[in-house]
Order: sequence, then C-alpha cells, then structure tokens
Amino acid sequence: MNWIVGSLLVGGAFFFFIGTIGILRFPDFYARLHAAGKCDTLAAILSLAGIVLYNLHDFTVANILVSCKVVAIIIFVFIASPTATHAITKAALLVGVKPWEKSKRGSR
Repeated sequence: MNWIVGSLLVGGAFFFFIGTIGILRFPDFYARLHAAGKCDTLAAILSLAGIVLYNLHDFTVANILVSCKVVAIIIFVFIASPTATHAITKAALLVGVKPWEKSKRGSR
C-alpha cells in the first residue's frame, strides 16, 4: 500500500512540476492556462488520491469519514478546475487578449 501511495504522491508532484514548466515556457496566455489547467487538475487528483489511500491504512470510522471528505474534494476539483479554466479563457477572449501566432519572418 505504501508503494501505491508513494507513486500517487510522486505522480502528483511530477505533474505540478510539468505544469509549472508549461507556465514558464509556453508563449501566450492561452497555452499557459491550458498547461496550468490540465496539469494542476491531474496533480491535485493524484495527490489527494494518495492522501485518501494513506488515510485508509488505519481502518477506523473517523478515517473513513475523512477519506469520504477528501473524495468529495477530488470530485469538486475534477469539476471546478476545468470549468474555471474555461471561464477565464472565455473572459480573456472577450476582453481582447489575442492568441499567439507564429511569426511569418523568413517565409515567402
């Protein structure tokens, strides 16, 4: 069980790190928001799933209730994070933030 929990937590940290690299490396607002939205959602779900399994290692009623609450948080993150990313993207488009375009320099 400890290997599974460790793998989930390391996977969550890995995707948080990849999302951070995406935010720093991508050229425009929309690409950065895409990287942040996808990677952070997956990383949070993996990390929280690791917490649920770790908490269920000691099988008591209190731990089951805490794990159920963390599962509710996982469901909320799964729904709210992509929805928030979509809303921010749509608002940026309506305000007039232009998507990045590759420069035409050097092509005929």
